[in-house]
Amino acid sequence: MGNWQVLGGVGASKRLATEVIVATIAILIAAGCGPEKTPPPEVAGPPVVVAAGDIASCGTESDDATAELVGGLEGTVLTLGDNTYPDGSAENYDECYEPTWGQFKERTRPAPGNHEYETGGASAYFDYFGKAAGDPDKGYYSYDLGGWHVVALNSNCGEGELRCGPGSPQGRWLKEDLAANDEEACTLAYFHHPLFASGSYRPGIARVGRLWETLYAAGVDVVLNGHDHNYQRFAPQDPGGRADPEGGIRQFVVGTGGRNPYEISDPIANTEIHNDDAYGVLKLTLHPKKYEWEFVPVEGETFS
Repeated sequence: MGNWQVLGGVGASKRLATEVIVATIAILIAAGCGPEKTPPPEVAGPPVVVAAGDIASCGTESDDATAELVGGLEGTVLTLGDNTYPDGSAENYDECYEPTWGQFKERTRPAPGNHEYETGGASAYFDYFGKAAGDPDKGYYSYDLGGWHVVALNSNCGEGELRCGPGSPQGRWLKEDLAANDEEACTLAYFHHPLFASGSYRPGIARVGRLWETLYAAGVDVVLNGHDHNYQRFAPQDPGGRADPEGGIRQFVVGTGGRNPYEISDPIANTEIHNDDAYGVLKLTLHPKKYEWEFVPVEGETFS
């Protein structure tokens, strides 16, 4: 592992957790997402997702470093928006993203960021990822990974006809999608803009609060975001930012895919850990009733 320091965890957002630090690995243990504390025996290994946002720029090498990291990790790759800079154009995707994270296109399930929409209708994003990005008029979709339900949302509320309120097409679809899901299954949602953030977008992007309200009401366990170029992990909380260890959502901000980092000087409430100088990815292992997390920085960098 070289000089890597890995922050890891085992648990879910429905119980209190205790943290034990051993050498350079912090392990956080908690009970499962659903009513059972002990999952059934697994014949095959559980699904893994590898996630980050704010990724590729032709003028930097940090995205090359995170791509090398992803290349050594198995699993589904989630891009958390602002996948390529400066404006998510076809040229940006072909010349900046394709040589780096484009290597993993066949196993990538993307989400769009605001930079994608700097090219009209995020057209280059939808052209590049094709069916994997969902309907170009929507940009949101869902799928299952093992015993988990996974929802990719479009948080670019206000772009064209896209809205995020409960009465909008996306809001209605989200409520129906979650209602149709197995109530005992764990659920992961990801989109670009974080409701809670401590860096340049402190205290967060309020407009996605409507999405959070629907996610929270449905008992969603984990939310992944980018946009703030750093790493942040929050304790389970409700959409109002109140701690809720039993029924809250744990949010991760993983804007560490390669773009210049944003400083965190004053972490907001419920922040469990943060880092503003390491590039890397979040690895989640999705067991039937629990999940494990590791933030893995690029080789040669430390995480503290």
